[in-house]
Amino acid sequence: TKADFLTALHDKGESASEIASFVRVLLERAVPLEIEEVGGPIIDVCGTGGDGIDLFNVSTAVTFVLAAGGATVVKHGNRGVTSRSGSADVLEALGVAIDLEPEDLRECIKRHGCGFVFARTYHPAFRALAEMRQGLARKHQRTIFNLLGPLLNPARPKRQLIGVFSPHLTMLFADVLRQLDCERAWIVSGTAVDTLTMDDVSTIGPTVVAEVNARKITSAVLDTRWLGIPQATLPELTGSDAKTNAETITRILAGAEAGPKRDLVIVNSAAGFVVAGLASDMNGGIAMAREQIASGRAVEKLKALQNYVA
Repeated sequence: TKADFLTALHDKGESASEIASFVRVLLERAVPLEIEEVGGPIIDVCGTGGDGIDLFNVSTAVTFVLAAGGATVVKHGNRGVTSRSGSADVLEALGVAIDLEPEDLRECIKRHGCGFVFARTYHPAFRALAEMRQGLARKHQRTIFNLLGPLLNPARPKRQLIGVFSPHLTMLFADVLRQLDCERAWIVSGTAVDTLTMDDVSTIGPTVVAEVNARKITSAVLDTRWLGIPQATLPELTGSDAKTNAETITRILAGAEAGPKRDLVIVNSAAGFVVAGLASDMNGGIAMAREQIASGRAVEKLKALQNYVA
């Protein structure tokens, strides 16, 4: 059966070329989505999920900061599986339209520099696999599908900031992205607590970063304390349901919340600005991210998407 095949593939360990092949086939079957750059290069920010620590939707908040700073953000995401609130859930709670058809989504991005690609709408092939995947998830059986989410954006962005649930996956993903002709990417896995990691740049401890830049792959460790960011603890960063996370994101973008959660959005936005080529290093990215919030531009982007009606 398909389930047996996926389980066997996982037990063997998926290779970069196997993952890249899956991605190519699934993108061929996806609803096509041609997006034009608005200002800066097209970038996606998302994570695999599955880290089991249930943060507030960091990459969703980052989307608005990056768009405010001039990037063209095509955010690919779905409803939560292992967390209470996936990016689709929190955007819905924020009052952002999540199921725009290609034409409307293109217009939204053209007008505002960002938009949301709801995986369900753009990957009809997944519907046939939903039941089998839920069955495997109930058995806590991971498969290649736990890895594919961030790689399946039908807009095929040439730049990506991807969070993964294990540091061992950073170099694997870098290899996959190189095979898929990605121009520039950071694949990050941050320290959470004990053996747990987060699929974001961490402010709790070091973050393992694999970078793809013009087909070259490098690896580094990033510690945000070196950048003057106070060290956080996990309880200070955990999220809740979609409604609560939406309130947190709104407060951060509006400049009404300082502290650890805002810091986490700042450092992940900084990484996004570096990948997009809008900042030359993390220090420059942090300054840019702070400026988008302080100037009110970040919350303006959120309001623009809340008011966008196709």
